[in-house]
Amino acid sequence: MQAEINDHALNYILKGADDGLPVVFIHGFPFSHRMWDPQLAALPIKYRAIAYDVRGHGQSGVGEGQYTLELFVDDLLGLLDYLDVSQAVVCGLSMGGYITLRAVERHPERFLAMILCDTRSEADTNEARIKRAATIQIVRSYGAPAFAEDFLKAVLAPHTFESQPDVVEMVRAMIISNTSLGICGTLLALAARTDTTPSLTSMDLPALVLVGEQDALTPIDAAQRLQDHLPQAQLSIIPDSAHLSNLENPAAFNMALLSFLDSLE
Repeated sequence: MQAEINDHALNYILKGADDGLPVVFIHGFPFSHRMWDPQLAALPIKYRAIAYDVRGHGQSGVGEGQYTLELFVDDLLGLLDYLDVSQAVVCGLSMGGYITLRAVERHPERFLAMILCDTRSEADTNEARIKRAATIQIVRSYGAPAFAEDFLKAVLAPHTFESQPDVVEMVRAMIISNTSLGICGTLLALAARTDTTPSLTSMDLPALVLVGEQDALTPIDAAQRLQDHLPQAQLSIIPDSAHLSNLENPAAFNMALLSFLDSLE
């Protein structure tokens, strides 16, 4: 389905009961709502699941490609308003976690709980910003397919390439379905995002932090810092997975997710 949010076409899907507890899923960069397929399939019908494509990704509009993380947060809040959701549980992975943390920082009254997956609260270091700038040049010069091959190695555990080729192909397909403009615009937004670490202690709502045990991009120590600073956080390490823990080990991920959601009722 398509909604006009902030003068921009945003693609979203709904699943479950209209009057159920709203759970919003925000994907990572540079993927789409499809990355949440294993979670949407496992989620009981009593929940109102909402998954959407961040602008510049999937089937959402690309626009002019000049993005900020604040704009991504505005889109999330606009979508909640469009769907008449006053409060929701929000689940974000990597970039989705950045959006989640900034949204809760700006508007804590809109959220009942948060699930932070393979993410961090800190802003990019100078080294990370330089690396994003170099990636922009690669995407501009060679396109999304060339970028995808190196990025796959960064986000997936080595054994995933051998044991789960279907997951590898799914992730590759999501990446190359995005435009170069959308990818580059998002890289700029991620590089310029704010540091939400100082606000963590004031985010006094139930929180679940999930991280793949082999995640090299947002490693276990980053997840532990989130748990240490959030007043009501619990941490679950997902075995046999790296940065895309929800796809690489959906059974363990879903067990932790559903247990947490059950605890909210």
